[in-house]
Parts: sequence; structure tokens; C-alpha cells
Amino acid sequence: MAHAHAKSFRDIRGCKLVAACDIQPGRAKEFARRWGIPQRCAFTDVDDMLAAVPCEAVSIVASDPAHAPLSLACIAAGKHVLCEKPLAIDYADARKMAQAAARKGVVNMVNLSYRNASAIHKAAALLRDDAIGRVMHFDASYLQSWLVSNTWGDWRTSEGFLWRLSSRNGCKGTLGDIGVHILDLATYPIGEVASVQCRLKNFPKARGNRIGQYRLDANDSAVITLEMADGALGSVHTSRWATGYANTLQLRIFGDAGAIRLDLDKSYTQLEICRGRDVNRNAWKTVTCPPTPTIHQRFIGAIRSGRGGQPDFARGAAVQRILDACMASDAKGAAVKL
Repeated sequence: MAHAHAKSFRDIRGCKLVAACDIQPGRAKEFARRWGIPQRCAFTDVDDMLAAVPCEAVSIVASDPAHAPLSLACIAAGKHVLCEKPLAIDYADARKMAQAAARKGVVNMVNLSYRNASAIHKAAALLRDDAIGRVMHFDASYLQSWLVSNTWGDWRTSEGFLWRLSSRNGCKGTLGDIGVHILDLATYPIGEVASVQCRLKNFPKARGNRIGQYRLDANDSAVITLEMADGALGSVHTSRWATGYANTLQLRIFGDAGAIRLDLDKSYTQLEICRGRDVNRNAWKTVTCPPTPTIHQRFIGAIRSGRGGQPDFARGAAVQRILDACMASDAKGAAVKL
């Protein structure tokens, strides 16, 4: 993912990569070599990097527990920050990050990367314009298959996959890794969440559910029911056991005067809508959506303009609050109010 960030920033005119930092020296140096960063600017300590290299912004692409301390260090140094998702390991840390960024006045954004899809922004605009009436219910899913296929490689032999299956390594499982995306995608156009009921599941996948140092105890699948502040009901499903679905995000929103559906596996720039005379015919029309800047473009644009970009740390904290409620609901076996 760090390479994806580097490519995105390199492709923005006037944006220059000036330093790299990783706790493994060899990896920092190799990353620097690949992206044309001087070897003297490859660091193993973020404080050393911030002290030695003049820079305006930092992109944080690290394991989940490192997000908060690294972000807070960069904010304290007056740097604008783009942080990977989930924003933190819990709502308390996420709120602390959002408050620190607001006090310092730096641009702060979280890489909820499916906001790159113009279809979701068009869906939000249609709901604001009351295009399908009052939202009654919705369903959303984010399905991956890498626990049952080798589409992305063999997870059993790759640390890049294994840490995502281990709570000891700071991962909140499928819920925290990809559930964060579908919860943002669903609630961004629809609004505030009032309560959450969630069931998490960890399926055995190796002898003793362990491979090497990794105890494979993080959740693999989540089934979530949401009640929104306006009374709408929603169901959200996310899993890595979804055979036949490499990386599929879908959202359907049903109002009392129409419906919207989008499938990011098929298109980032189109959605379908059923309303007006089409309601009685159960017919759908395709809507092509205006292009939207990427997260990285919005981040650099916000720095240049001096105006905050979205989704910001406050939004990341709001989604983190939903994630925490999901964990609490599963532990209690009951709905949790937000």
C-alpha cells in the first residue's frame, strides 16, 4: 500500500517524495531507491525524519496500532497528515487524533479509498436532493475471497496477509480492515447511526488456528444491522470467505419513492436508479457520474488551498466509533446505542 501511495503522489504535478521511514532499515532504503528518494533520507525513526528533512506532509501507511502515535508525532511537528484506515485501534485514539489535528490547524485525511468512486458522491447528492424520497432501508456488502483462493497470493506464507488475521498483531480482523470501508460507503450518503447489532465470526483455517508466530484469532466475517438516526434500517455484510468475489463492494438504498444501487466491482463512475414511472415497471436507468478527484489529489489540493479535505480525521473517528460499537455488540450479544 505504501507503493500505491507513492505512485499516487508522484503522479500529482508539483508533489515530490522527499523521505521514507520504516522500522526495518533495509525496507526503508529499498523503498527510497525505488521511488528516487536519496538514501540519506531513508530513516528508521519518525522523529529523526521529521527533524532532518524539510517536508510539508506525511503519508502514514503502517500497521493499525502505529496510526495514532505516528499521526500525533507528525501533527505536533506541524505536518499535514494522510493516514491509512482504520484511523486508530479504538474511538478514544481516533478522537484524540482528530482533536490534535484541529488544534494544530493542519490538513488531516484518512484513506477511505472508495471515496475515489464518483458513484458514491452522486448517490449522496441524489439523497440530499430527495431523489428517492425517505430512505427506508439499505444493504451493503464488501466481499473478498483470499481465504479460499490464491487471487492475491497464498495468505498462508505471506506476512502481509497473516498479520491481518491476528489480533495480537493489532488487527481488528475483517471488520477493521475492510468493514471500515463498507461502513463508510453505506453511512456517508445516508447519515448518522443510532444503534448497531453485530455478529463476528472467526473460522478455523489452520492447525490450532496458528501459523508460525501468528495466532489466527481475528474475525473473518461480520454481519451487522444498523438503525439510523432517521429510523432507516440497514444490513452490512463483510467477509473474506466469499468465493468468486475478489474485491466487491455493493450498496443498495431503498426509499419510499425510488431506489439506488451501485456495484464498484462493475463501475466506479456509474450507478443505477429506479424512480418515477420506472417504479411501477421495476425498471432501472443507468446514471453516469461526474468525475471526482482521488483521495491523494484532494489531500494535496487541501494543502494548497488551505481548506480541509474529506474524509477527514473527524469522519475517520466517527467510523471508528461504529467499529467499536460492533465489537461491543458482538461481545454483549445485543444491540449497542451510539
